[in-house]
Amino acid sequence: MGNLIYFMLVSADGYVADRSGDFQWGEPDEEVMEAINDQTRQIGTYLYGRKIYELMSVWETDPSLAEGSVQSAEFAKIWTAAEKIVYSTTLTEATTRRTRIEREFDPAEVQRIKEASVADLTIEGPTLAAHALRHGLVDEIHMLVCPLVLGGGLSMLPGLRMELTLRDEHRFSSGMVQLSYAVRR
Repeated sequence: MGNLIYFMLVSADGYVADRSGDFQWGEPDEEVMEAINDQTRQIGTYLYGRKIYELMSVWETDPSLAEGSVQSAEFAKIWTAAEKIVYSTTLTEATTRRTRIEREFDPAEVQRIKEASVADLTIEGPTLAAHALRHGLVDEIHMLVCPLVLGGGLSMLPGLRMELTLRDEHRFSSGMVQLSYAVRR
């Protein structure tokens, strides 16, 4: 059975986007990108909402991103190889391979996917992840904390309270910190 991991880049005060919706402040450098690659190699399926999917789909649809660096090329290869499930009421078709669109988030179906998976899964985006967290589906929370305070915006964990156990931490020369938590049940 695969673990469902909620993974996001987040500001030091817990936001994934600032008040205007901008998230460019969280762009990882090569050292951080290598750590992201190490983590995502273990992922068999990505669960996305429409906005995150459209943001991430460029790793397959825009070949120039992979040309940016060795780490970017590796991430594009890893991302393209994984299955993707996009929860959207507005998308009519996927722009990437190995992608299917679901109209609504079905907790029982996500549990079935977890149980059938030999690899871990990620869920990305705070709105979609909140559904999975409320249904007790998320096993781990991984975050890359950027050394920046935004003072407001889109919270990584909107309106949720839970107990976590720190599993791992790693500091990067850029000042980012990678934190991995197990969700206590």
